[in-house]
Amino acid sequence: MLQNLERLDLLIAHYVSGSLPEPAHVLVGSHLEMHSPSAKLAGVMEEYAGDALNITPPLALSDAKRRLAEIFASAPPPEHRPRIFGKSKLPAPLRAYVGADLADIRWKTKLPGLRHHVIEKSKEVETSFLWVRPGRALPQHGHHGLELTLVLEGEFHDHRGNFGEGDVSVADETLDHRPIAGKRGPCLCFSVLFAPIALSGSTLRLLGDIIGL
Repeated sequence: MLQNLERLDLLIAHYVSGSLPEPAHVLVGSHLEMHSPSAKLAGVMEEYAGDALNITPPLALSDAKRRLAEIFASAPPPEHRPRIFGKSKLPAPLRAYVGADLADIRWKTKLPGLRHHVIEKSKEVETSFLWVRPGRALPQHGHHGLELTLVLEGEFHDHRGNFGEGDVSVADETLDHRPIAGKRGPCLCFSVLFAPIALSGSTLRLLGDIIGL
């Protein structure tokens, strides 16, 4: 779990610097809204970044007047996703990214006791919601790249520890695990997957997990 927290701190640092891809930026921003200690850490990082900018000598901008005139004359970028206003169960960054609330999600059954909804899918990334019934184990798997998972409701656990509401699981090529939803209620997550997963473990256990035993 300590390694996961260290990786999360690094993600927050990249969030503050503005260097994360949009889906990861949305996930970390949603985590900060749900988890006040991380929000405080991000605030401290922003203060240090601001102090660093204040002591950095400014660089001259060539043809500054013309560049500023072009910026102010340009049209604002189009809003490509509708924004949802009013009360919502989703954190604001995630609600704006999805353009819908949970009540509007069209779920598809992936396995018995496991539903999902793909938000965005490209060669670079796949974002989705996952809903897992209480106590259900996901098939054991490894990772070919980075996967970020934000727990929105409920909880799950693996050999690293327990992940509750607002927590983020950071998985990469070094992790092989078998997540299990908590028994007190369904587990709802937002997933950002940058590379495919690979099933692992014994054939008998995989069959049991696939059919939901």
